[in-house]
Amino acid sequence: MAGIRHVAIWTKDLEKIRGFYIRYFSASSGKKYINPLKKFSSYLLTFQDGGMLEIMHRPDISEIKDPVNEHIGLAHIAIGVGSREEVMDITEKLQNNGFQVIGLPRVTGDGFFESVVLDPEGNRVEITV
Repeated sequence: MAGIRHVAIWTKDLEKIRGFYIRYFSASSGKKYINPLKKFSSYLLTFQDGGMLEIMHRPDISEIKDPVNEHIGLAHIAIGVGSREEVMDITEKLQNNGFQVIGLPRVTGDGFFESVVLDPEGNRVEITV
């Protein structure tokens, strides 16, 4: 049986991104992996439902210049938080802490209740039930 084990994203600052997902989405973090030969480092973050996100860093990876606009590649990460109230609460906390909310909590055309925020490096995060 096939299934997605994890999604991976490149990051400029592993510790900042790691802290964001731990603080706001209760992710737990595995040990930091370092490959000095390739100048590669990563963490595997695990969410309460078992979903995993690998955050990776290598100094030669270039960054996307305008994260607010859509682009080819990873579109977003959707994190389920359990209820509409939690969607609204976490969105408000993020906004109050200076993170950019690019989609206020709402019911989408396909029936999902969600908001959209940018993580510290501009990755789109859908917060949903």
